[in-house]
Amino acid sequence: MPLSALIIDDEPLARQELQYLLDREGEISVLAHGSNGIEAVELIRTHKPDVIFLDVRMPGLDGFAVLKKLMALDRKMRLPQVVFATAFDQYAVKAFEVNAVDYLLKPFDSKRVQRTIEKVRERCAESQGAGSAGSGSREARGELPDGLRVQSRMAGAEAKLDALLKMMEEQAAIAASGVLGAGPNGQGRSGKVVVRAQSRLLLVDQKDLCFATIGEGRISVVTKTLEGDSNCRTLEELTDQLDPEQFWRVHRSYVVNIQHIREVVPWFKSSYQLRMDDRKQTEVPVSRSQTKRLRELFNL
Repeated sequence: MPLSALIIDDEPLARQELQYLLDREGEISVLAHGSNGIEAVELIRTHKPDVIFLDVRMPGLDGFAVLKKLMALDRKMRLPQVVFATAFDQYAVKAFEVNAVDYLLKPFDSKRVQRTIEKVRERCAESQGAGSAGSGSREARGELPDGLRVQSRMAGAEAKLDALLKMMEEQAAIAASGVLGAGPNGQGRSGKVVVRAQSRLLLVDQKDLCFATIGEGRISVVTKTLEGDSNCRTLEELTDQLDPEQFWRVHRSYVVNIQHIREVVPWFKSSYQLRMDDRKQTEVPVSRSQTKRLRELFNL
Protein backbone atom coordinates (compact mmCIF):
# COMPACT_ATOMS: atom_id res chain seq x y z
CA MET A 1 0.00 0.00 0.00
CA PRO A 2 1.19 3.57 -0.68
CA LEU A 3 2.40 5.61 2.26
CA SER A 4 0.04 8.38 3.33
CA ALA A 5 1.58 11.80 3.93
CA LEU A 6 0.93 15.42 4.86
CA ILE A 7 2.99 18.43 3.77
CA ILE A 8 3.10 21.30 6.27
CA ASP A 9 5.02 24.40 5.22
CA ASP A 10 4.24 28.12 5.23
CA GLU A 11 5.95 28.60 1.84
CA PRO A 12 3.65 27.72 -1.10
CA LEU A 13 6.62 27.15 -3.42
CA ALA A 14 8.18 24.70 -0.97
CA ARG A 15 4.90 22.76 -0.71
CA GLN A 16 4.54 22.62 -4.48
CA GLU A 17 8.11 21.47 -5.02
CA LEU A 18 7.91 18.75 -2.38
CA GLN A 19 4.56 17.55 -3.77
CA TYR A 20 6.16 17.32 -7.22
CA LEU A 21 9.13 15.31 -5.94
CA LEU A 22 6.93 12.96 -3.92
CA ASP A 23 4.64 12.40 -6.92
CA ARG A 24 7.69 11.46 -9.01
CA GLU A 25 8.69 8.82 -6.48
CA GLY A 26 5.26 7.18 -6.51
CA GLU A 27 3.85 4.86 -3.83
CA ILE A 28 3.21 7.84 -1.56
CA SER A 29 -0.14 9.61 -1.35
CA VAL A 30 -0.22 13.22 -0.12
CA LEU A 31 -3.54 13.60 1.68
CA ALA A 32 -3.42 17.34 2.35
CA HIS A 33 -1.29 20.46 2.67
CA GLY A 34 -1.07 22.81 5.64
CA SER A 35 0.50 26.26 5.92
CA ASN A 36 1.02 26.60 9.68
CA GLY A 37 1.40 24.66 12.89
CA ILE A 38 -2.22 25.01 13.98
CA GLU A 39 -3.41 23.47 10.70
CA ALA A 40 -0.77 20.77 11.13
CA VAL A 41 -2.21 19.58 14.45
CA GLU A 42 -5.74 19.32 13.06
CA LEU A 43 -4.66 17.64 9.83
CA ILE A 44 -2.54 15.06 11.66
CA ARG A 45 -5.36 14.20 14.07
CA THR A 46 -7.88 13.98 11.22
CA HIS A 47 -5.89 12.01 8.64
CA LYS A 48 -3.49 10.02 10.88
CA PRO A 49 -0.86 9.79 8.11
CA ASP A 50 2.14 7.50 7.98
CA VAL A 51 4.51 10.46 7.61
CA ILE A 52 4.42 14.25 7.89
CA PHE A 53 6.81 16.58 6.08
CA LEU A 54 6.95 19.41 8.58
CA ASP A 55 8.61 22.81 8.28
CA VAL A 56 10.71 23.65 11.34
CA ARG A 57 9.89 27.37 11.33
CA MET A 58 6.25 28.42 10.84
CA PRO A 59 3.96 31.15 12.17
CA GLY A 60 1.84 30.25 15.18
CA LEU A 61 3.32 26.88 16.11
CA ASP A 62 6.75 25.78 14.90
CA GLY A 63 7.50 22.13 14.13
CA PHE A 64 8.64 21.40 17.67
CA ALA A 65 5.49 22.95 19.16
CA VAL A 66 3.31 20.90 16.81
CA LEU A 67 4.62 17.63 18.26
CA LYS A 68 4.28 18.90 21.83
CA LYS A 69 0.70 19.96 21.12
CA LEU A 70 -0.14 16.55 19.67
CA MET A 71 1.22 14.79 22.74
CA ALA A 72 -0.67 17.14 25.06
CA LEU A 73 -3.95 16.47 23.25
CA ASP A 74 -3.61 12.71 23.06
CA ARG A 75 -0.79 10.85 24.78
CA LYS A 76 -1.93 7.51 23.39
CA MET A 77 -2.08 8.44 19.72
CA ARG A 78 0.25 6.79 17.23
CA LEU A 79 2.65 9.45 16.08
CA PRO A 80 3.49 9.48 12.38
CA GLN A 81 7.03 9.41 11.09
CA VAL A 82 8.32 12.99 11.03
CA VAL A 83 10.51 14.52 8.33
CA PHE A 84 11.56 18.08 9.10
CA ALA A 85 12.21 20.60 6.35
CA THR A 86 14.56 23.52 6.96
CA ALA A 87 16.79 25.98 5.13
CA PHE A 88 19.36 25.88 7.95
CA ASP A 89 22.79 24.33 7.83
CA GLN A 90 22.83 20.53 7.88
CA TYR A 91 25.36 20.41 10.71
CA ALA A 92 22.79 21.93 13.04
CA VAL A 93 20.07 19.64 11.74
CA LYS A 94 22.16 16.54 12.35
CA ALA A 95 22.21 17.42 16.05
CA PHE A 96 18.62 16.16 16.40
CA GLU A 97 18.64 13.21 14.00
CA VAL A 98 17.08 10.25 15.82
CA ASN A 99 15.47 6.98 14.69
CA ALA A 100 11.96 8.46 14.40
CA VAL A 101 12.99 11.73 12.70
CA ASP A 102 14.61 12.62 9.37
CA TYR A 103 15.30 15.97 7.72
CA LEU A 104 15.35 17.65 4.31
CA LEU A 105 17.28 20.79 3.51
CA LYS A 106 15.75 23.49 1.33
CA PRO A 107 15.88 23.74 -1.62
CA PHE A 108 14.88 20.10 -1.86
CA ASP A 109 17.12 17.64 -3.67
CA SER A 110 15.38 14.79 -5.51
CA LYS A 111 17.95 12.15 -4.49
CA ARG A 112 17.77 13.23 -0.86
CA VAL A 113 13.96 13.03 -0.97
CA GLN A 114 14.24 9.52 -2.43
CA ARG A 115 16.54 8.39 0.40
CA THR A 116 14.21 9.92 2.97
CA ILE A 117 11.20 8.06 1.57
CA GLU A 118 13.13 4.79 1.66
CA LYS A 119 14.01 5.44 5.29
CA VAL A 120 10.37 6.22 6.14
CA ARG A 121 9.22 2.99 4.46
CA GLU A 122 11.74 0.97 6.46
CA ARG A 123 10.65 2.56 9.73
CA CYS A 124 6.96 2.06 8.97
CA ALA A 125 7.64 -1.60 8.22
CA GLU A 126 9.57 -1.98 11.48
CA SER A 127 6.77 -0.31 13.42
CA GLN A 128 4.12 -2.58 11.88
CA GLY A 129 6.25 -5.63 12.60
CA ALA A 130 6.64 -4.65 16.23
CA GLY A 131 2.91 -4.01 16.54
CA SER A 132 1.98 -7.44 15.14
CA ALA A 133 3.92 -9.15 17.93
CA GLY A 134 1.17 -8.24 20.41
CA SER A 135 1.31 -6.39 23.70
CA GLY A 136 1.52 -9.60 25.74
CA SER A 137 4.74 -10.67 24.09
CA ARG A 138 6.21 -7.18 24.58
CA GLU A 139 5.43 -7.30 28.28
CA ALA A 140 6.93 -10.78 28.47
CA ARG A 141 10.15 -9.37 27.03
CA GLY A 142 10.09 -6.59 29.59
CA GLU A 143 9.42 -3.82 27.06
CA LEU A 144 7.38 -0.71 27.80
CA PRO A 145 3.62 -0.72 27.14
CA ASP A 146 2.55 1.18 24.02
CA GLY A 147 1.61 4.43 25.76
CA LEU A 148 4.82 4.67 27.79
CA ARG A 149 6.91 3.62 24.79
CA VAL A 150 5.47 6.46 22.71
CA GLN A 151 5.97 8.97 25.53
CA SER A 152 9.57 7.81 25.98
CA ARG A 153 10.25 8.16 22.26
CA MET A 154 8.71 11.66 22.22
CA ALA A 155 10.71 12.76 25.27
CA GLY A 156 13.94 11.87 23.48
CA ALA A 157 12.83 13.58 20.30
CA GLU A 158 11.77 16.71 22.21
CA ALA A 159 15.19 16.99 23.84
CA LYS A 160 16.90 16.69 20.44
CA LEU A 161 14.54 19.17 18.82
CA ASP A 162 14.97 21.65 21.66
CA ALA A 163 18.75 21.50 21.14
CA LEU A 164 18.26 22.07 17.40
CA LEU A 165 16.10 25.16 17.86
CA LYS A 166 18.58 26.68 20.31
CA MET A 167 21.39 26.12 17.79
CA MET A 168 19.28 27.73 15.07
CA GLU A 169 18.67 30.77 17.27
CA GLU A 170 22.42 31.06 17.87
CA GLN A 171 23.12 30.82 14.13
CA ALA A 172 20.55 33.50 13.37
CA ALA A 173 22.07 35.80 16.01
CA ILE A 174 25.58 35.29 14.62
CA ALA A 175 24.36 35.96 11.08
CA ALA A 176 22.54 39.12 12.14
CA SER A 177 25.68 40.53 13.73
CA GLY A 178 28.02 39.59 10.87
CA VAL A 179 29.25 41.76 8.01
CA LEU A 180 27.23 39.85 5.43
CA GLY A 181 24.44 38.61 7.70
CA ALA A 182 20.91 39.85 7.92
CA GLY A 183 18.06 39.29 10.34
CA PRO A 184 14.42 39.09 9.32
CA ASN A 185 14.10 42.88 9.45
CA GLY A 186 17.04 43.38 7.12
CA GLN A 187 19.44 44.79 9.71
CA GLY A 188 23.10 43.96 9.23
CA ARG A 189 23.08 44.01 5.41
CA SER A 190 26.39 45.30 4.11
CA GLY A 191 25.34 45.98 0.52
CA LYS A 192 28.02 43.49 -0.62
CA VAL A 193 27.83 39.85 -1.70
CA VAL A 194 30.80 37.47 -1.71
CA VAL A 195 31.33 35.79 -5.09
CA ARG A 196 33.95 33.10 -5.81
CA ALA A 197 35.31 33.65 -9.32
CA GLN A 198 38.63 32.81 -10.95
CA SER A 199 40.04 31.46 -7.65
CA ARG A 200 39.32 34.78 -5.96
CA LEU A 201 36.78 35.98 -3.39
CA LEU A 202 35.20 39.13 -4.79
CA LEU A 203 32.96 41.60 -2.98
CA VAL A 204 30.18 42.55 -5.39
CA ASP A 205 27.74 45.42 -4.85
CA GLN A 206 24.18 44.17 -4.59
CA LYS A 207 23.05 46.70 -7.19
CA ASP A 208 25.36 45.01 -9.73
CA LEU A 209 23.92 41.54 -9.16
CA CYS A 210 21.58 40.59 -12.04
CA PHE A 211 20.31 37.27 -10.72
CA ALA A 212 21.26 34.16 -8.76
CA THR A 213 20.27 30.57 -9.45
CA ILE A 214 20.78 27.20 -7.81
CA GLY A 215 21.59 24.00 -9.66
CA GLU A 216 23.60 20.84 -9.08
CA GLY A 217 24.25 21.79 -5.48
CA ARG A 218 25.76 25.23 -6.10
CA ILE A 219 24.46 28.79 -6.26
CA SER A 220 25.59 30.80 -9.28
CA VAL A 221 25.69 34.61 -9.05
CA VAL A 222 25.59 36.60 -12.30
CA THR A 223 26.42 40.26 -12.90
CA LYS A 224 26.90 42.17 -16.16
CA THR A 225 30.64 41.50 -16.08
CA LEU A 226 31.19 38.21 -14.25
CA GLU A 227 29.72 34.91 -13.14
CA GLY A 228 30.76 33.06 -10.01
CA ASP A 229 29.59 31.00 -7.04
CA SER A 230 28.08 32.19 -3.79
CA ASN A 231 29.35 31.00 -0.41
CA CYS A 232 25.73 30.49 0.68
CA ARG A 233 24.31 26.98 0.87
CA THR A 234 20.72 27.92 -0.05
CA LEU A 235 18.90 30.64 -1.96
CA GLU A 236 17.07 31.51 1.27
CA GLU A 237 20.39 32.21 2.95
CA LEU A 238 21.50 34.42 0.04
CA THR A 239 18.15 36.21 -0.11
CA ASP A 240 18.48 37.13 3.57
CA GLN A 241 21.55 39.19 2.62
CA LEU A 242 19.75 41.07 -0.15
CA ASP A 243 17.49 44.12 -0.21
CA PRO A 244 13.89 42.80 -0.37
CA GLU A 245 12.83 45.95 -2.21
CA GLN A 246 15.16 45.12 -5.10
CA PHE A 247 15.38 41.32 -5.16
CA TRP A 248 12.54 38.96 -5.99
CA ARG A 249 12.31 35.15 -5.72
CA VAL A 250 10.56 34.61 -9.06
CA HIS A 251 11.04 30.84 -9.07
CA ARG A 252 12.19 28.19 -6.64
CA SER A 253 15.58 28.21 -8.42
CA TYR A 254 15.97 31.92 -9.21
CA VAL A 255 16.31 35.26 -7.43
CA VAL A 256 16.40 38.32 -9.69
CA ASN A 257 17.29 41.98 -9.28
CA ILE A 258 14.23 43.88 -10.47
CA GLN A 259 16.44 46.70 -11.77
CA HIS A 260 18.17 44.29 -14.17
CA ILE A 261 15.05 42.92 -15.87
CA ARG A 262 15.34 43.89 -19.52
CA GLU A 263 12.18 42.36 -20.95
CA VAL A 264 9.09 40.42 -19.91
CA VAL A 265 8.56 37.59 -22.40
CA PRO A 266 5.09 35.97 -22.70
CA TRP A 267 5.40 32.19 -22.61
CA PHE A 268 3.19 29.15 -22.90
CA LYS A 269 -0.23 28.93 -21.20
CA SER A 270 -0.24 32.50 -19.82
CA SER A 271 3.17 32.08 -18.20
CA TYR A 272 6.14 34.44 -18.52
CA GLN A 273 9.90 34.56 -18.65
CA LEU A 274 12.18 37.45 -17.73
CA ARG A 275 15.04 38.39 -20.03
CA MET A 276 17.84 39.82 -17.89
CA ASP A 277 20.45 42.40 -18.94
CA ASP A 278 23.51 40.23 -18.32
CA ARG A 279 25.88 39.48 -21.22
CA LYS A 280 23.99 36.32 -22.20
CA GLN A 281 20.58 37.99 -21.83
CA THR A 282 19.52 35.01 -19.75
CA GLU A 283 15.83 34.10 -19.74
CA VAL A 284 14.56 33.33 -16.24
CA PRO A 285 11.26 31.45 -15.72
CA VAL A 286 8.53 32.97 -13.55
CA SER A 287 6.65 30.38 -11.49
CA ARG A 288 2.86 30.41 -11.78
CA SER A 289 2.53 31.40 -8.13
CA GLN A 290 4.53 34.59 -8.86
CA THR A 291 2.61 35.58 -11.99
CA LYS A 292 0.22 37.80 -10.05
CA ARG A 293 3.08 39.79 -8.54
CA LEU A 294 4.67 40.12 -11.97
CA ARG A 295 1.50 41.63 -13.39
CA GLU A 296 1.18 44.01 -10.46
CA LEU A 297 4.82 45.02 -10.68
CA PHE A 298 4.73 45.94 -14.37
CA ASN A 299 1.00 46.66 -14.79
CA LEU A 300 0.56 43.80 -17.27
